[in-house]
Amino acid sequence: MSEEHENCKNDHEQMLTFNRRPRHEQWYETDNHMLPLRSHHLTPRAAQITTDETGRPFIIVRDQGKKSRVHGNEAVKQHILAAKSVASLVKTSLGPRGLDKILISPDGDITVTNDGATILGQMEIKDNIAQLLVSLSQSQDAEIGDGTTGVVVLAGALLEQATELIDKGIHPIRIADGYDTACEVAVKELDRISDEIAFSRDNTENLFKVAKTSLGSKIVSKAHDQFAQIAVDAVLSVADLERKDVDFELIKVDGKVGGALEDTLLVKGVIVDKDFSHPQMPSEVRDAKLAILTCAFEPPKPKTKHKLDITSVAEYKELQKYEQTKFTEMIQQIKDTGANVVICQWGFDDEANHLLLTNELPAVRWVGGPEIELIAIATNGRIVPRFEDLSAAKLGTAGVVREMSFGTTREKMLVIEECANSRAVTVFVRGSNKMIIDEAKRSLHDALCVVRNLVTDNRIVYGGGSAEIACALAVEREALETRGLEQYSMRAFSDALDAIPMALAENSGLSPIETLADLKARQGKGEGVGRLGVDCMQTGSNGESSRIRSCILQHATITNLPFHRHEVSLRHRPAHLQAPTTPARHPAVPHGAQDQQCHRHRQRGRPVLDGLTTTQRES
Repeated sequence: MSEEHENCKNDHEQMLTFNRRPRHEQWYETDNHMLPLRSHHLTPRAAQITTDETGRPFIIVRDQGKKSRVHGNEAVKQHILAAKSVASLVKTSLGPRGLDKILISPDGDITVTNDGATILGQMEIKDNIAQLLVSLSQSQDAEIGDGTTGVVVLAGALLEQATELIDKGIHPIRIADGYDTACEVAVKELDRISDEIAFSRDNTENLFKVAKTSLGSKIVSKAHDQFAQIAVDAVLSVADLERKDVDFELIKVDGKVGGALEDTLLVKGVIVDKDFSHPQMPSEVRDAKLAILTCAFEPPKPKTKHKLDITSVAEYKELQKYEQTKFTEMIQQIKDTGANVVICQWGFDDEANHLLLTNELPAVRWVGGPEIELIAIATNGRIVPRFEDLSAAKLGTAGVVREMSFGTTREKMLVIEECANSRAVTVFVRGSNKMIIDEAKRSLHDALCVVRNLVTDNRIVYGGGSAEIACALAVEREALETRGLEQYSMRAFSDALDAIPMALAENSGLSPIETLADLKARQGKGEGVGRLGVDCMQTGSNGESSRIRSCILQHATITNLPFHRHEVSLRHRPAHLQAPTTPARHPAVPHGAQDQQCHRHRQRGRPVLDGLTTTQRES
């Protein structure tokens, strides 16, 4: 008997044996044997046995059979560990000597940046608690515009100190209360050590210095002075100094690949990435009167589905004549208003383009909605939805409308200058590749926000960790006079503030502990209180907006509340005691609806992600 025949016989006998087994007894198959399923083999929690449509048994193993829910302090510690891992990731990017991160998306797109909000925003973070720090960085960027890395580092340091307090047996509620008290003390200390700077439209030296400080850690540092001056000029162009208000909607930042960073310029007007519709149209129009249209430049058509049958040459010529007549009427309506430039949101065919050329009406087609609105604001024009509504009063005015060409490819863009509303400005960024342009835009956004903050509140504190050291000493002194367990939390808050100057010293190649000990000793003796910090660039001076530091302290403290107060209160406290306490706000800093919205987002833990897988390298 062959070996194959013997195997088939054994399989047949085994199948018959299985069918003869009692129905009440369940079996499972091993590598070589069929064994009865006993209670000690698989517990109901680990797996369950069932049968398919043919009656053959199979086992379903539960993936989470051995997992258990974590409660209390252990859950809080796990949450803190997840958040600390995110904070440690961006810690090396803090300060002017911080390292850049290379972020690679699944599509192969590369982003090189040291901006905390950008790094966290492009990471794929699945942990819900770690997403709170992402939301924290995004809210800091939305409200203040700078300090996105420092606020995450400080929040991580506060959580690390909280872990030690929990191990000592202090309840998380008492830790959160102590952090609230320490935050109030630190903000009051910022009030005390802050200096007011004077500036005006004619005297912008102080604004220029603070803008340079913001750009010190960015990729545009080789064009330091130029970008700082552009940021100051752009903000002052749209600022209302009497009301201390800055309308960022009037500042447009655009870019084009080519040239160097030094070729970046500020245009007192609008730049549109379009050109005139016909190459023979004039490349420059002076004393321009712009007709801004959102209606289609074509003959009217029924709005419903229609069909037009042409059966003869005469009918075709009649239709062509009708279209020419309509085009001529539209062009005449434009010329009757006195317009000499047409800005159209929609396109038009070659016949209409030829008629515009013959009637000496330069036109721009396919202009997007945001650009249309910005052109209307800059030129004091009205957006016209129908040709019948067009009039001379609705035209926009500009001194010059010209085409600007670049490089050997002769790419063109449209520049509208000397507008009726001189407040609208455009920053045109140049760079060797798209990656540099994107990072330059982010850097310029930070500088614009810092200058904006000084316009609204002209107080500054000095950087290099000097403000954090002063606040840490003030909180430590206050903790000595505080009775109760809150003094331990306040001392922990003071120790967490040391994380900023230590990170700055470490990223600058200095000894962090030695540098911090020397600075705290000198400030403790009254030498340079609030002014003596880590001199990362060896320049001897630095300063930044007081509002940045104030909001970093407050945002970092608020973010710690869900870890200590909310998480534990939902598990251990009665329902009538679950309302969280919000820390006190800076009394002299205005907080609008935007801050309230950011605070709501932080409390909800809303993630700010774009689905990118991140690869981190330090360059």
